[in-house]
Amino acid sequence: MMLEDEAKAWVAGRFDVSRETMARLEAFVSLISSEAGSQNLVSSASFAQVWNRHIADSAQLLEFGAVPRGRWLDLGSGAGFPGLIIAALSPAPVTLVEERALRADFLARAAELLAVDIEILPTRAERVAPRPFATISARAFAPLGRLLEIAAPFSTEKTLWLLPKGRNAQTELDAVRATWQGDFRLEPSRTDPDARIIVATGVSRRGRRSRRP
Repeated sequence: MMLEDEAKAWVAGRFDVSRETMARLEAFVSLISSEAGSQNLVSSASFAQVWNRHIADSAQLLEFGAVPRGRWLDLGSGAGFPGLIIAALSPAPVTLVEERALRADFLARAAELLAVDIEILPTRAERVAPRPFATISARAFAPLGRLLEIAAPFSTEKTLWLLPKGRNAQTELDAVRATWQGDFRLEPSRTDPDARIIVATGVSRRGRRSRRP
């Protein structure tokens, strides 16, 4: 786990972030804080470590070779983690799916503040018309089995899945192996020694083949 200054310095250095983008990220953090009176975007405890727990935690997904590989889908984007951070730090075209109206409105305002051009779909993921994405992410969205079921219509055999999970990542992965196949691996999180990131490709329900891109 990194201290706040360490997390900020790591993001800036690892992704060669300009002063302008760092200033926009700082403004984004302030926007989250100012929104606390109307909606609880992040817990008060985690906001005290917002650079480590949310921004660096999101940014680290870019280390797994996701860019440039095409459009990125982020399910249950909430306060914009990881989707908005991915859009701010990379050239990836990002689609955010967030069914809660207040959150979707926040994402639109935050995207303008961050000067990123993203697609926001204010609806349930199950209602989004199927189309292929190069990368799929979801953070605190659903248990792994349910997540795979919801996101499968957006996946091809080449889609890269990046799924931050907590200390139960291995248990969740073991639970889906009877019904889902693919190249799954667990990677350590830079921001939480107990957390893991599920990285996968070739994901499909057993007995079915993934769609080709």
